[in-house]
Amino acid sequence: MTRILGIDPGLNITGWGIIDQQGNRLSFITAGQIKTDPKLPLAERLKTLHEGLSKVLTSYKPNEAAIEETFMNTNALSSLKLGHARGALMLSASIENVPLTEYATRLVKKSVVGVGKAEKEQVAAMVKMILPGAKMESADASDALAVAICHAHHRGAPR
Repeated sequence: MTRILGIDPGLNITGWGIIDQQGNRLSFITAGQIKTDPKLPLAERLKTLHEGLSKVLTSYKPNEAAIEETFMNTNALSSLKLGHARGALMLSASIENVPLTEYATRLVKKSVVGVGKAEKEQVAAMVKMILPGAKMESADASDALAVAICHAHHRGAPR
């Protein structure tokens, strides 16, 4: 059995989701989000993300992790801040010695829905079908579970 952590990075809200994979069977474990205070300096917000994900890593002890790649936003500053958030989250996994794989947003959507341009609602609906009983408090948690599902389908494949 492999425990997988999926991460949907964001500076304001980072979604995370944990699934177990045993052969072709996927099981929902838990999901949640890490919120930062937009009024705080960037360094403090990154610290919040790091500490929040570190708690998830030590509590649920995943064997592997997956994170969504940065997509180029029309706002360069937003993309840069997202890159900072991803860096803090990736560092958290590395510190805990959890191997981390990155996946393009289109591949995550295609792996879960079958279409690379799927809407968030379609992704959430398919996550609920793939992981019966999954409880997601936000779209970010749902997206993180989609990243974990994508990793379960592609882990071990050459990248």
